[in-house]
Amino acid sequence: MNCGVVVFPGSNCDHDVYHVLAHVLQQPTRFLWHDDDGLQGSDLVVVPGGFSYGDYLRAGAMAASSPVLAAVRRHAEGGGLVLGICNGFQILLEAGLLPGAMRRNAGLRFLSQDVNLRVERDDLPFTRAYSRGQVLRMPIAHAEGNYVDREPALDRLEAERQVVFRYCDADGSVGGRRAAESNPNGSERAIAGICSASGNVCALMPHPERAAEEVLGNTDGLAMFAGLVGAVAEGIAS
Repeated sequence: MNCGVVVFPGSNCDHDVYHVLAHVLQQPTRFLWHDDDGLQGSDLVVVPGGFSYGDYLRAGAMAASSPVLAAVRRHAEGGGLVLGICNGFQILLEAGLLPGAMRRNAGLRFLSQDVNLRVERDDLPFTRAYSRGQVLRMPIAHAEGNYVDREPALDRLEAERQVVFRYCDADGSVGGRRAAESNPNGSERAIAGICSASGNVCALMPHPERAAEEVLGNTDGLAMFAGLVGAVAEGIAS
């Protein structure tokens, strides 16, 4: 399996993702610069977190028009795997590879904390190592993670099973009296991660690469990357 990690001016989680793929899982991994016009044979492309182009205009807006994103689009349209994390989620939204948009967090403050996530689907390459309903713990670190869309579009997202992760309490419950605490961004319907209709593009705001080693005190995110490696190795995804 060949992995590519996209790097923009302002990326700051690219080396974290590279470390998990190349060193923890020992997969051939390369960096893909923002002005590259190809993906160098990557089976999996990860668009990592950070502040691409300094979040100029708005988070992800300029990165969505970069040469490498044109290559990522071709890869996705051909059925290739694409994972967006944090700023990567924002970029994929701006590029139209996923539906919806991000606005400032509820309270208008940058948030850096752990959150609980409920797995809504376990039949994707990204989630095959999890169980539906499983509660994960991962960190967030962003100012614009409040996922929004119009109600009819959200209804379609639900009907087509494109919601992959939701913010939840430790027991897996969503909403209720503790909704503001469990969903600190204020995201519509507690949405923390979604996928494309075809299921080969997925993005989430929390950082699985920061929860992928025992030394970090949390390995809940490692299964996401390991599942992707296994899916490609078994020919389930390309």
